Amino acid sequence: MKRLTLRVQQRYEIVFATAFSLSFLLLHTVIVHAQGNLMIYPKRVVFDGSKRTQDLGLANTGADTATYQVSFVQIRMKEDGSFENIEQPDSGQSFASANLRIFPRTVSIAPKESQAVKLQVINTGSLPPGEYRSHVYFRSVPAPLPAGETPLMRPKDTSNVEVKLVPVFGVTIPVIIRVGPDSTLVVISDMDMDFKDPKQPQVMFALNRSGNMSAYGDLTIDYISPSGQRTRAAAVKGVAVYTPLSKRKVRIDLDNTARLNYHQGRLEVNYETASGKPVTLAKQEIVLR
Repeated sequence: MKRLTLRVQQRYEIVFATAFSLSFLLLHTVIVHAQGNLMIYPKRVVFDGSKRTQDLGLANTGADTATYQVSFVQIRMKEDGSFENIEQPDSGQSFASANLRIFPRTVSIAPKESQAVKLQVINTGSLPPGEYRSHVYFRSVPAPLPAGETPLMRPKDTSNVEVKLVPVFGVTIPVIIRVGPDSTLVVISDMDMDFKDPKQPQVMFALNRSGNMSAYGDLTIDYISPSGQRTRAAAVKGVAVYTPLSKRKVRIDLDNTARLNYHQGRLEVNYETASGKPVTLAKQEIVLR
């Protein structure tokens, strides 16, 4: 389970006489956020100082012009790391969208071209200390139908109903406003091994967050042999525990190609900041048996 943080949505519109939508599918990518032919950088935005604007770079890697509608959505992180859309904030959660502007709201990008979308923070002077989070949603606008083609042809008889699937892709990235000092602490607990699949051992643990802001960092898992030799067993970038979630469960595949014996020695999990000079947020180990 190395897919842990970013959120990509894919929706299919099923056409009968009217359109209905299925639930969003949630996936994850790393480094550059991409879905379909859209690439976005950076993959998250944090306003925590005097900086008031931030550009998001969009690139169309496809062969056709792509159009996206840009809006804000609100998201809850669940204990297993998955997400769901919400309308009202949970207790201890504050939305950022009321204090953000984004423009343009519709973007058309030619093949192999790029364009910037600008984010601006507004009216934050009176915000109470804490963290405010919303997500920017880039929703793909399907290309118009060729001349002469209609979205739905009438069935010849009532025993047949024509169904047309129209894929609608979308990408979301978090935008966070932080006000005041950060009191967040993270503790790793509940470490254990899973050998249900002998060919793919896994390590399980929980990231326990306390304080007034989200935690975000990179995870590394090192295997330490009985003789003290250290080998990197796994690494996952960009792992978040968003407010108000206090505990996130994590399960990670371990390297099964280096002939490491996960029944002896130790495993060490290190959670550290993902930007600038790495700072350890939490560390824990388990004795293997």
